[in-house]
Amino acid sequence: MKNLIYPTLITSLFLTACVSGDKDYIETPKSDQIADLRDDDYDGVINARDICPGTPQGAEIDNDGCAEYVEYSDKKDLKILFANNSSEISPIFKSEIRTMAEFLNEYKEASIQLQGFASQQGNAEYNIRLSELRASAVRVALIKYGVEPDRIETIGFGDTLLTAKGDSAVSHALNRRVVATVVGFKGDVVNEWNIFTRKKK
Repeated sequence: MKNLIYPTLITSLFLTACVSGDKDYIETPKSDQIADLRDDDYDGVINARDICPGTPQGAEIDNDGCAEYVEYSDKKDLKILFANNSSEISPIFKSEIRTMAEFLNEYKEASIQLQGFASQQGNAEYNIRLSELRASAVRVALIKYGVEPDRIETIGFGDTLLTAKGDSAVSHALNRRVVATVVGFKGDVVNEWNIFTRKKK
């Protein structure tokens, strides 16, 4: 009987002491996180240190959270010849115009300047107008293939810049032209290595 009294007495004294305020209750401290450890673009670099937010997932990045880009370029030439006193595009040049349109649609940042020319046959002032009409005809054809109008500039030089000298039929034919050169640039991120990556041999 004595053995049962002592534990009960001790427990009672402990509860009385807690209720009476002899032992103050201490709440669990709340953590106060000062640094922002969020990583919104999931590139492994926290927002506070990431100077390139919005990095594409899977890209190889540096310590600042910036992806490594590799740039490459391509060049495309266009040359359309016209019949005498005409701004109508011959069907044989349609594929060349379509190829240029595909190039421009691939390189969205590139623009094109279509330069129209004429041979020295006829009036110089009339040839300026004719060369402008030729450049405009090619512009319309490119637009039909999906190139945005504001990316295409036209200019007519008339017979002032000849590509072939002389008064032969061949020289005149080579001078009745529309030409353009476009350089397109692209950039892609370097992807980080993963288990599916294969190195080139």
